[in-house]
Amino acid sequence: MSSAIATSWIGLGSNLEQPKQQLLKAQAELEKLGVVTISRLYSSSPMGPQDQPDYVNAVAMLKTELAPIALLDALQAIENEHGRVRNRRWGERTLDLDLLIYDQQQINHPRLTVPHPGIAERDFVLKPLHELAPELKLPDGRPIEQLLENCSDHSLRLID
Repeated sequence: MSSAIATSWIGLGSNLEQPKQQLLKAQAELEKLGVVTISRLYSSSPMGPQDQPDYVNAVAMLKTELAPIALLDALQAIENEHGRVRNRRWGERTLDLDLLIYDQQQINHPRLTVPHPGIAERDFVLKPLHELAPELKLPDGRPIEQLLENCSDHSLRLID
């Protein structure tokens, strides 16, 4: 018996060791977990400490049979394969994969909160999310388009 297919949204970010290549490699690794559609790549100033390089960000839509915690484990395994080290909050990283939305579920688990608690404040998440699904709404009904209009600017730039 097969599991149901869930539509999840994954935020990708990197600002170390060839960030663009880190995200493209991560996309290939996500494709092992299900069907992936990825946004264009964006560059943004750091959200946290400013003594670090700008980030490259994207959002992927992943259709997968993995349950939320299993998906979280798979995302963290990919981060670890990329040499992810957590030195400081909002610090530099080779790869960051955030589970933003999982179907229309609201999840409050000790290891996972979905939708991602910071989604409404992050134009580097909202812009690529809107690019992939302009009509998307969070599980609480808030439209991504409206959140993007009200979001602060992190000097978002499209990467060729």
